[in-house]
Amino acid sequence: MFTDSHCHLSFPELRAQLPDILDAMSQAQVDRALCICTTLEEFEDVYSLARDHDHLWSTVGVHPDSDEVQEPTLDDLLERAARPRVVGIGETGLDYYRLGERTVADMAWQRERFRVHIRAARQTSLPLVIHTRSASDDTLAILREEGGFASATGGTAPATGVFHCFTESMSVARAALDLGFFISFSGILTFRTAADLREVAAYVPLDRALIETDSPYLAPVPYRGKTNTPAYVPWVARQLAELKGLSVEAVAEATSRNFERLFDQVTADSTGQKTSSIT
Repeated sequence: MFTDSHCHLSFPELRAQLPDILDAMSQAQVDRALCICTTLEEFEDVYSLARDHDHLWSTVGVHPDSDEVQEPTLDDLLERAARPRVVGIGETGLDYYRLGERTVADMAWQRERFRVHIRAARQTSLPLVIHTRSASDDTLAILREEGGFASATGGTAPATGVFHCFTESMSVARAALDLGFFISFSGILTFRTAADLREVAAYVPLDRALIETDSPYLAPVPYRGKTNTPAYVPWVARQLAELKGLSVEAVAEATSRNFERLFDQVTADSTGQKTSSIT
């Protein structure tokens, strides 16, 4: 019934408990989850989860906050994105939250990394999984510069995707929607201090919304402060249902359907070729 559109099951605190986590997912009616890659060094671990479990899928990407890792080239991303069960590019984007003694100008490497991911998404027609924190103006500007239609002979598609773990303002939500992106809400939506975010969630059309855990982080109320897992994503759905005046079942169905629409090339047949829809 439920789909966790963003989790990190390859992280040690979850991978060590994987059988229990998968069992808890089943008990909570969480039918599938997207396992997110944050470094090239991590990719094989993330990919193995998707390869070994029919209800898990993988992305390929390097998180903007990862600054002492292998820098991805376009070819690095394209090669890995061609594998069966790799369904998205990311997580990618911009993060200026932890600048320290650095300036925004010093983050040119991060902006160039983001551009490489957008180009990979356009060449593969896979959706971007976008992380943006304290950097929404630059994130949107680069998407507008890099994400549009190529020339008639360019052979690339416009970039689309999802703003994951959304915590930005209403104006950023409107801009993301105008660019054709989905918006995903995490357990933050249940936090007492997240009144502004709940207003955004009430505004975002249900047919453009996803739900996620971002586990092992950001466990929703009533589990806040504990290690998060995909089994807790129904609590995000419950909060969104309350805001929309709908049943939890209706939100579960809609957000799962949205996941299928966005990641519409995610299954692989027995020959390893990607097909057109999730099953």
